[in-house]
Amino acid sequence: MHAVLEYTYADNYLESRGQYRGDHLRAGWEAVERGELLLGGAIGEGPFKGLLIFTGENPVEAAKAFAAADPYVLNGVVTSWTASPWTTVLGNEAATPVRP
Repeated sequence: MHAVLEYTYADNYLESRGQYRGDHLRAGWEAVERGELLLGGAIGEGPFKGLLIFTGENPVEAAKAFAAADPYVLNGVVTSWTASPWTTVLGNEAATPVRP
């Protein structure tokens, strides 16, 4: 199974993220190196949302732990977040591949 961590950013996200961006990115790359985070980034054309895809033995807990410690969350750049299980069935990285 995978997990999707979805962020809702504050309206002034582009202006407010600057002082926290380095620490946010560092935390993300550390999660990549631990094998927990597959991909992450902003989506949309504004207002943006963030999506981060987690994997591993307990990806939902990894996503929750990431959000709880993320400087964007701690400092109000992210106004809300959800961590949801994602049952992946298609693709080379699918946790539970299903073929016809």
